[in-house]
Amino acid sequence: MHANPSQSFRTPTGPRRWTGWGGLLLALGWAALFVAEARAAEPAEVFATVGDTVVLQKDFDAAFATAARNKFYHGKPPEGEVARLQREVADNLINDILLAKEAKRRKLQPDHAAVQKEIDVYEQRYKDSAMWQQNKAKLLPPLRAKLEDNTLLEQLKTSARNVGPATDAQVQAYYEQNKDKFTEPEQVKVSMILLKVDPASPQAKWDGALEEGAAIVKRLRNGADFAQLAHLHSGDASAAKGGQFDYLHRGMLPDAAQAAVDKLQPGTISDAVALLEGVAIFRLDDRKPAKLNPLSAVRQRAQDLLQRERGDQAWAALLAQLREQTPTKVNDTKLLPLAAAPAPAVGQAKASTVK
Repeated sequence: MHANPSQSFRTPTGPRRWTGWGGLLLALGWAALFVAEARAAEPAEVFATVGDTVVLQKDFDAAFATAARNKFYHGKPPEGEVARLQREVADNLINDILLAKEAKRRKLQPDHAAVQKEIDVYEQRYKDSAMWQQNKAKLLPPLRAKLEDNTLLEQLKTSARNVGPATDAQVQAYYEQNKDKFTEPEQVKVSMILLKVDPASPQAKWDGALEEGAAIVKRLRNGADFAQLAHLHSGDASAAKGGQFDYLHRGMLPDAAQAAVDKLQPGTISDAVALLEGVAIFRLDDRKPAKLNPLSAVRQRAQDLLQRERGDQAWAALLAQLREQTPTKVNDTKLLPLAAAPAPAVGQAKASTVK
């Protein structure tokens, strides 16, 4: 019963080229360190321009390759998934550049103490590694830069999401509009007899269990004691308690079992049901309907959920504002086309889609 690679967060002064963090995976299995190198501008195919920052096609390709490895490993993904991931990576690259510019505009400074603390962890973890010692001088500068950039991003997020406390009226409105979030789901108390069958058993074995189950159902409906038959026939651990379970929320039972229990009234017996573990028979002992908690009992949860939602909206608004304010051009000729939306059914209007 039961891809998104980080990119450089730095924005050097003057005309610039954005350089992605290239993955460097060492033999010891260290996490990929994203490395940024300042390189002289060179004639190359441009993937995007974000303000005065240029993203070369090869930088996008490197970022996409890292994201694809993280998402698909070595498997061959569906073409539609590749097209979506390409656009996700492109969006992330653009967002990273915009956020870097915004952090610089706000004159944010890295949290050097936090960065050093993380570097000390690396030093301690790999202090006995000859490979770390040999490559430390090369790895530490980009690692430190990446960690510093992370602290800038966290400061920017914290500032943007600081929207102040919600008013009582806002909390009340959020509660009224999202009552499903504050409703305890239906609970059922059931008893079960499980005739165990190995999933790999031949059909004849399953057919036999279903016949035995039907016979037990007939006896139960004629007044036989459920707990006694559970002790005799059930292969589930609940047999020790006469087949009884504690109250179960909707979703805790397998679909087939839930469908059988949904048809029952308290005290009635289900038909025999084939489940993964075997053939089951259920008795519904009690049903507690879904219950909406009053705002007084869930006010703190409502406040927390609303505050998170308002913070998410403020962060999204900042990104939208930065995109609107910064001229951005993407050469998407090398991106795979997105899959076309399914044709609408006869009589339905065709919905517009964003390409």
